[in-house]
Amino acid sequence: MCGFGGFLGGVAFGESEGKGMLSAMTSSLFHRGPDSSGEWVDVNAQIGFGHRRLSIVDLSPAGHQPMVSAGGRYVIAFNGEIYNHVELRKAVEKGGGPHPGPLPEGEGGAAWRGHSDTETLLAGFDAWGIEATVRRAVGMFAFAVWDRQARTLTLGRDRLGEKPLYYGWQGDAFLFGSELKALKAHPAFAAAVDRNALALLMRHNAIPAPYSIYQGIKKLLPGSLLTMSLQNRHAEPVRYWDACQVVAGGLAQPFVGSPDEAVDALDKLLRDAVAQQMMADVPLGAFLSGGVDSSTVVALMQAQSSRPVRTFSIGFHEAGYNEAEHAKAVARHLGTDHTELYVTAQQAMDVIPRLPSLYCEPFADSSQIPTFLVSQMARQHVTVSLSGDGGDELFGGYNRYVLGQRLWGKLSRLPVGLRAALARGIHALSPDAWNRLLGPIQPLLPMGLSQANVGDKLHKGAAVMAAQTQAELYRLLVSHWAEPEALVLGSQEPPTVLTDPALQPQADNFVHQMMALDTVTYLPDDILTKVDRAAMGVSLETRVPMLDHRVVEFAWQLPLDYKLRGGVGKWPLRQVLYKYVPRELIERPKMGFGIPIDSWLRGPLRDWAEDLLDESRLRQEGYFNPQLVRQKWIEHLSGRRNWQYLLWNVLMFQAWLAEQ
Repeated sequence: MCGFGGFLGGVAFGESEGKGMLSAMTSSLFHRGPDSSGEWVDVNAQIGFGHRRLSIVDLSPAGHQPMVSAGGRYVIAFNGEIYNHVELRKAVEKGGGPHPGPLPEGEGGAAWRGHSDTETLLAGFDAWGIEATVRRAVGMFAFAVWDRQARTLTLGRDRLGEKPLYYGWQGDAFLFGSELKALKAHPAFAAAVDRNALALLMRHNAIPAPYSIYQGIKKLLPGSLLTMSLQNRHAEPVRYWDACQVVAGGLAQPFVGSPDEAVDALDKLLRDAVAQQMMADVPLGAFLSGGVDSSTVVALMQAQSSRPVRTFSIGFHEAGYNEAEHAKAVARHLGTDHTELYVTAQQAMDVIPRLPSLYCEPFADSSQIPTFLVSQMARQHVTVSLSGDGGDELFGGYNRYVLGQRLWGKLSRLPVGLRAALARGIHALSPDAWNRLLGPIQPLLPMGLSQANVGDKLHKGAAVMAAQTQAELYRLLVSHWAEPEALVLGSQEPPTVLTDPALQPQADNFVHQMMALDTVTYLPDDILTKVDRAAMGVSLETRVPMLDHRVVEFAWQLPLDYKLRGGVGKWPLRQVLYKYVPRELIERPKMGFGIPIDSWLRGPLRDWAEDLLDESRLRQEGYFNPQLVRQKWIEHLSGRRNWQYLLWNVLMFQAWLAEQ
């Protein structure tokens, strides 16, 4: 796991000047790679790569980057892990193409300099070419490769978008890097805020790819390669793996076995994925919340480990936000070496000033705070941590899948006027009032109906009652500010997957459609961004076994009734988990990985927020409609409404802007 930055073109430079620019770019990424650094430039080609290394596999200098292929054609800056790189090496050695070096006498294999996956990747490029190698690779990655022969630059990103990669032209310089920090360090960077992207941030709490907060800078879409040159400045990314096609292919050729056979097949796939992702030359552990996803990953790790797996969880003293006791029970049953930290409100709030630098563009999923805290704790003991992310999107775990389907079934039969009246009735009581009213009966309801923080969910449901179509309903369900153009001055929301049917996966029912849209939007843009920045901020590598692309492809072959049963999601995952952990330790209402931002904004965070939301400040900066912001702030302070998510979006941009 590393960080890199680079440039192609721009003003003429000498070798020392070029390396100086690269050093400035990669110094901003020290947190992503504190173990070593390197720069490579080709003055004649006007190309340069800089790299920061977090040593995980092959800790020796043989893993140093930027790295040149054995044949000399390719130069790479690479971030990530290729989990099947040992198998790829064997394939190269069997004559799948040109060998990466002279054959050792009597061995019939390639002359390897070390055992890093970066070297393996380069050998594959020599043997099969870039795209063919990437198609064979199992892993998470982002990379930049210079082809000295063709004089082309190729940028690549993994299939699901675990690793970040920004790029774009700034004048005559094409800049690229793991984070915007690296691009900003180049003298050509203009740093002009994109108001249209800001509008997307207000709707989604993250800026979806391919957009970024800066004009002219994009994120490379997951599963894509971009190959360009100084003579071909306007090249477009090409997909080598497309989640939309995976959805369509899986539904067209569904799994034909029984539910029990599906569970056995999933168990084997996940075991293999977990085993591959336990590859490391440094200490390794796992996040454990006590929920289905993380417990499954830890159970499969422990089943394949000869020693107790290191597991980590954090807890909160506030009711409704603490899962630490559940995690401890799972850890005790599995026999892991478990570490937990109960976080005070002050410890969590102390993270807030760090968020604008941790997240190189404004990002407003408030679970970024506990994610950072658990990463910080884990880094004291390990360098790599596995997580359970992805299970909700693949196997139907989010409450909105069940609630959205039920909601649409009922809404579609009601006149719009009646829906509006129902919404007004729900909004007549605050979320806290609904929690007090309905909270006592939640333990008596079936698991599929029982909800944590029921008041917030009722208010969100009321906000979507005017939806005319399923697509509109889903967009409203995942929106914070429903009309961000009215909030962000001079903005116009650009097209996204959620507004352009041509970009959307085509599913066989509403629930599958929501799951597919989450997989191509919410998962990479929010969840994986949150985890990557929080963990890499403390130099911790995270790995996500559920997002092994073979698991993803299998999940989309499963019929919906194999995933959702009796109003409860993730049925096959639960059955795998119950082979290792008693169901009574797992079955409970789903709880998000959140913190009580709503009450903190009315209490200890009030002065901080008031300063950022000051009306004169908002007018002077000129990004937001002050009246809309102040209205939401006053209503939130009164306790009549809970606008924590909408306000957090604004606050995270304001805090980020203050540091620019």
